[in-house]
Amino acid sequence: MTGILPSTSGVYNNPDPWRKSPALKNAVTIPQHFMAHGYSAVGGGKIYHGAFPDPPSWQSYFPSQKKNKPDDPMPLNRPVNGIPNTRHFDWGPVDNLDEDMGDWKVANWAIGQLKKKHRKPFFIGCGFFRPHLPWYAPQKYFDMYPADKITLPNVNENDLDDVPPLGRKMAKPQGDHTKVLKHKQWRKAVQGYLASITFVDTCVGRVIDALDKSDYADNTVIVLWSDHGWHLGEKLHWRKFALWEEATHNVLMVVAPGITKPGQRCARPVTMVDIYPTLIELCNLTAKNELEGQSLVPLLKNPKAQWDRPALTTHGRNNHSLRCERYRYIRYSDGTEELYDHDNDALEWNNLAGDPKYAEAKKHFAQWLPTTNVPQVPRPKTKKK
Repeated sequence: MTGILPSTSGVYNNPDPWRKSPALKNAVTIPQHFMAHGYSAVGGGKIYHGAFPDPPSWQSYFPSQKKNKPDDPMPLNRPVNGIPNTRHFDWGPVDNLDEDMGDWKVANWAIGQLKKKHRKPFFIGCGFFRPHLPWYAPQKYFDMYPADKITLPNVNENDLDDVPPLGRKMAKPQGDHTKVLKHKQWRKAVQGYLASITFVDTCVGRVIDALDKSDYADNTVIVLWSDHGWHLGEKLHWRKFALWEEATHNVLMVVAPGITKPGQRCARPVTMVDIYPTLIELCNLTAKNELEGQSLVPLLKNPKAQWDRPALTTHGRNNHSLRCERYRYIRYSDGTEELYDHDNDALEWNNLAGDPKYAEAKKHFAQWLPTTNVPQVPRPKTKKK
């Protein structure tokens, strides 16, 4: 939403207060830039992680400028998965209707915006919470994925043997993965994840249907993206908080009237900071030189267009992952490395970083690593009770 990399801003973790960053204190966010060009800009739901309201970014917000995420119904006696001390790392159906869920309410709000008569161009930021943990959804979504029919991830029990200590520390194999196995929850966890995805897909579909029925169907750019991927036991890891394929490969879809074609798919790896300059070009806004991404319009026009930049992901200061179409290269803050050849190792089981044959590949990737890695933004001190 700012187009600035973590290595430049110092915002490396979820609790880091991004407006406290010297690089972001006066940052002009995507909706602010649109407002400066005569657009209205409204938002709803989980944007800025749902935890950092930013009134300057919006003319109005749902539910409010102070509370960005509607509440969800919660089951009684959590956790319902039977794993002790996991009220957040939890999954199971709730005895509620779709209409009771926070994301459904956000979809209703967005649909209402699309039904309005707009006198000037508009920007709508619609943030859905699911499939964020905990994985609670109405029973019917769980029923679509019977637990005994679930396909579990293909896991190598020795997967972390060739991973550097900092990578193993991120994975925490003795944490979530051990708990899931001990309590025989793997299939039910995947079921909860699939149920949550299907629920939010339904919400997204409702908004798209409303756009298709509106006066704005043929002149509205749609960008659908997720903030990260997810591990369900791959590399003996759960959640995100890592630099491997499952955590870093996320959703990105773009519909740009007059430019994209239905059914197009692009294999070029790109990043979230590319969204801001892409929207600027698509909507003919003034360029912003401080943005660190690159417009994706050439790829929207031709998915096979040349694209030499690998996709960069950062997790924690000076921990970076670079992904091109064939390789993933990871370098941690202590200089240790991982390298995976996706042509032959899609699950990233074999770390090739120590093989001299790949010295040139590593050298190529090194030129794309950030040269600046500013300190982490200080977090507010919590008062002791």
